[in-house]
Amino acid sequence: MTQGNHHFIGGAWTPASDPDALVAINPASGERVARFAQADTGEVDAAVNAARRAFPAWADTPLEDRLALLKRVADGIGAAGDELAALITAQMGCPTSFCRAAQIGLPIGDIHTTIAAAERLHDETLGRSLVQKDPVGVVVAITPWNFPLHQIMAKVGPALAAGCTVVLKPSEVTPLDAAVMARIFDAAGAPAGVFNVVFGGRETGAALVSHPEVDMISFTGSTRGGRAVAASAAGDLKKLSLELGGKSANLILDDADLETVIPAALGQAFINSGQVCAALSRLIVPASHKARVEAIAAEAAKGWILGDPTDPATRLGPLATHIQQASVRQAVKDAIGQGARVVAGGLDIPKDLAAGAYVAATVLSDVTSDAAIAQHETFGPVLTLLTYEGEDEAVRIANDTRYGLSGGVWSADEARAVAVARRLRTGQVVINGAGLDLAAPFGGVKQSGLGRENGAYGLEEFVAPKAITRPQA
Repeated sequence: MTQGNHHFIGGAWTPASDPDALVAINPASGERVARFAQADTGEVDAAVNAARRAFPAWADTPLEDRLALLKRVADGIGAAGDELAALITAQMGCPTSFCRAAQIGLPIGDIHTTIAAAERLHDETLGRSLVQKDPVGVVVAITPWNFPLHQIMAKVGPALAAGCTVVLKPSEVTPLDAAVMARIFDAAGAPAGVFNVVFGGRETGAALVSHPEVDMISFTGSTRGGRAVAASAAGDLKKLSLELGGKSANLILDDADLETVIPAALGQAFINSGQVCAALSRLIVPASHKARVEAIAAEAAKGWILGDPTDPATRLGPLATHIQQASVRQAVKDAIGQGARVVAGGLDIPKDLAAGAYVAATVLSDVTSDAAIAQHETFGPVLTLLTYEGEDEAVRIANDTRYGLSGGVWSADEARAVAVARRLRTGQVVINGAGLDLAAPFGGVKQSGLGRENGAYGLEEFVAPKAITRPQA
């Protein structure tokens, strides 16, 4: 009953009208993991109405009680960590060695960061006005498959902390972990209707986005998908938070230690098999260092062992779907046809992995900034190498994209790296390989989206400030 053939609506598992409409596939083998439901408009309506009914009481629930629920949920995720990690590996191919730490650790971190940030939810006095921070209302969260639990809790956690109620639609690629999350919320004592889960694909998502009782959409996915969500939500002027695509640059300054930096830069591109919206997939290096960078990258790429994601030695599992594999392979093939040179990886994979959605860790050189492989999100383990002659040109190349989600700068002089980072038109920049900071705002500019996730900024997305102004004394 908790494996996706029932929806979780109004605090109860509800039989789906079409329980076997969709199928989850193991991308390592091509075998079926499970069948699951596709919510129709009636089931969407039931979930949204349940959230609407639950909203007034949840909005009035004291903040400390809302946060206590989230603490119990965090504990529940930890207790179910092995089960959740196994499900994520089976559904989207995340290597076991990475999955337990990142795919389970991140959502727990999301919750604790949200709780720490909740102090900013208190009312403020500005001028003669009391600014009350009201919850936005009923939130629809539509989440992707690459970091499924992290994206669920990056949306659901702050929404519930703010006093909103939620209807979650997980990706149709990774539905089963969301079913476990419904079980965890239920066991943690979430009031009926505060957290609801409906399963399905684009049709279900479209019905949720257009529903008149929904106040806000929080969506993570492609830029194309974000445009469709925005167009549908515009009719009712729903609030939007859109975390979309990226083609982020990793800028190596001429004083960086290449022996240390280049292997780390490959990690910033290949983590999670390159299926990261903020992956630093464009490596921008001084032209004078090109040959040395290529040699180091070729050697470092050998360490990205391609294989069965359940094997502890595997660093690079399959892509999440065979459709995604075909897309990435076509992008590499087109790049080679347009003059790119393969430094590592390429189109060949071992015969014993032929049934899976595998793509080898690939480094392409002789790529120009206007090439398709340097402009379009690949979402796979493909790193493009571009060169520059001076710092101004490096910044220009880094900014030469319609996206603006993330970026990186490496330098022996941290102050110099920060100065360059300030010139990059993007939502965040990591200096010298800094890891993810869940307290910092995450989101993009240009066509990488609207709004921010994580920490205090992510929490504020789910708040509607109301000014109560007193007369002049």
